[in-house]
Amino acid sequence: MSTPRDYYEILEISRNASAEEVKKAFRKKAREYHPDVNKDPNAEGIFKEMGEAYEVLSDPQKRQVYDAYGHEGLRGGGYQPSWDFMQGFPDLNDLFAQFFGGGFPGAEGYAQRGGPSRGEDLRFDLDLDFMEAMSGANKEIEITHLAHCSACQGTGASPGSGGPAVCQTCMGQGQIRQTTQTIIGHFTQISPCPRCQGQGTMIVDPCKTCHGKGRQQENRKLNLNIPPGVDTGTRLRVAGEGNVGPQNGPAGDLYVFLSIKEHPFFKRDGYDLYATVLVTYSQLVLGDEIEVPMLKGTEKIKIQPGTQSGAVFTLKNRGIPILNSPGQHGHYHAQVVLEVPKKLSNEERKLLEKLKLLESERLDQHQVHSSSFVHRFKEVLSGGA
Repeated sequence: MSTPRDYYEILEISRNASAEEVKKAFRKKAREYHPDVNKDPNAEGIFKEMGEAYEVLSDPQKRQVYDAYGHEGLRGGGYQPSWDFMQGFPDLNDLFAQFFGGGFPGAEGYAQRGGPSRGEDLRFDLDLDFMEAMSGANKEIEITHLAHCSACQGTGASPGSGGPAVCQTCMGQGQIRQTTQTIIGHFTQISPCPRCQGQGTMIVDPCKTCHGKGRQQENRKLNLNIPPGVDTGTRLRVAGEGNVGPQNGPAGDLYVFLSIKEHPFFKRDGYDLYATVLVTYSQLVLGDEIEVPMLKGTEKIKIQPGTQSGAVFTLKNRGIPILNSPGQHGHYHAQVVLEVPKKLSNEERKLLEKLKLLESERLDQHQVHSSSFVHRFKEVLSGGA
């Protein structure tokens, strides 16, 4: 694969050229490659190269990416030439027609722009409880979108009127042409027909229900199947449930954005599930077997004698279901934390007082041993026997 040429080199401009200088350079280069004055067999390829260079350098964001990372940066960001900018050069429309057979690459010509087009995508925000997100759910939602008018079946014309009529100004072409003579040849300016707005047809008798628009608001109920493991920010696509397009065009899509409510006990980090379990002093010291809550039911965990408060027990593959990966889960982490009671019974108090005395005796013996050890250690350091 050949290395693409530098965009600044193609347009013969400096890297700090202004937006106006970029546009001026492109217009000049485009005229140079008009088929009436340039018979180079490679003219079409060169023109496409110039168009791509202008599209990038005339867009501040694309230009910034290109300046920093070059062609690889643009491709990594998903850039594809659209040629939409050509609508800003009506004086070059004949050039597009002669190079590309009408219109310009990657876009429809003027005659098609007034025809059926895809409808708009819609967004719907949905709140879910934590456990619904973990186990999956079926939710019914109600949306409002634009649907084809039931009275005129989306044509915009009154029923029985015969439908849209051919525009007599452009004779159904949706565009008008104006040709002027210049020193380098004939230039034809192509623009949307002002009478039919580029559609090629006109509605003589508009539908009384939709007022000629062919679309009307409709409330619709939908059942959504929420897969287990979704999180805040998860986006679900429902194909064909956006607005229908003008001129009986296809419908856009509905995107459902999810927001998950917090749980009083469980916390999540990715697909790992976290829980804090309160335990007693005796359970930590003596050891015990405790039950911890899971997403479904409970699970037993064995606490070894002498376990410290804050210790974490991990159960692998028992956490949150991994989205679109049946049978796979994250891990479950249970942290045991010492619970300090605020109120005690008389019997508990007596037992704790006794325990306190025993602990004091143990600490005293430990301190005696520690002080003796420290004293002996200092003697060694000072050179004593």
